[in-house]
Amino acid sequence: MLTVCTKVVVPYDNSELSKKALETAIMLAKQDERIELNVITVIDVTGSIYYYGNGDPVREAQLKGAKEALNEVEQKLKALPNKTKTYLLEGNPASSIVDFVKQENVDLIVMGSRGLSGLKEIFLGSVSHYVVQKSCCPVFIVK
Repeated sequence: MLTVCTKVVVPYDNSELSKKALETAIMLAKQDERIELNVITVIDVTGSIYYYGNGDPVREAQLKGAKEALNEVEQKLKALPNKTKTYLLEGNPASSIVDFVKQENVDLIVMGSRGLSGLKEIFLGSVSHYVVQKSCCPVFIVK
């Protein structure tokens, strides 16, 4: 018997492949209104220099860009009758995705094979490679 994935998460970084993954997840969600679609964006500020006083301009710029990208995603998700939600997280993208999936009891991750990171591995980007290895649920990789 085929089990319906009721909770799907899409890690989204505004890259072309994450946009393609989002479209794939939306197509999946359209098949069954019971599917809950969550989109998460993780900003990684570990490499930025922290300033004292008025805050960290690098972090602020990343937050602003991530919020703008998620606003666009929310507009797309409004067309779905499904339950949808977006999340903005801070931390290491790979481990933040895996932690989110565990905490939220996600059934399926739909993600791009590469994101915006400059780090490259032979077949998969470093984040998608980590998620595939450490995830407690199936991962659908979009190329």
